[in-house]
Amino acid sequence: MWKEFKEFAVKGNVMDLAIGVIIGAAFTALVGSFVADVIMPILGLVTGGVDFTNLFATLKAGATPGPYATLAAAKAAGALTLNVGVFLNAVVNFALVAFVLFLIVKGINRVRRQEAAAPDVDPAPTKEEALLMEIRDLLAGGAR
Repeated sequence: MWKEFKEFAVKGNVMDLAIGVIIGAAFTALVGSFVADVIMPILGLVTGGVDFTNLFATLKAGATPGPYATLAAAKAAGALTLNVGVFLNAVVNFALVAFVLFLIVKGINRVRRQEAAAPDVDPAPTKEEALLMEIRDLLAGGAR
């Protein structure tokens, strides 16, 4: 049973999947940082200084009554909030990840189409192969 498990775990597909998951997690962290630290501040600047991380609506006040300056303050007070900015951040993250994956799949499909369209042409024989074919033909002609 151990041998079967070892064969399963070391097969190429399982290892490829594990590597893909690890790279995907790292890529998600990279995109998350790009959105939070680059895209959203620029978007906030364009929209007049709106800080999307603190864009929320208080549905029910917490132990300390509002208004709350930040989402963290509202959560610390135990307020029930509708976190619009966090959701917008997630939407932008998803859109960027989906777009990059689309580009990757598009590139892979293009390469596959080129490989499928490429004619299967035998390469020209090397000098050694041509010489061996000539010797073969001479031997075949002399055997008659």
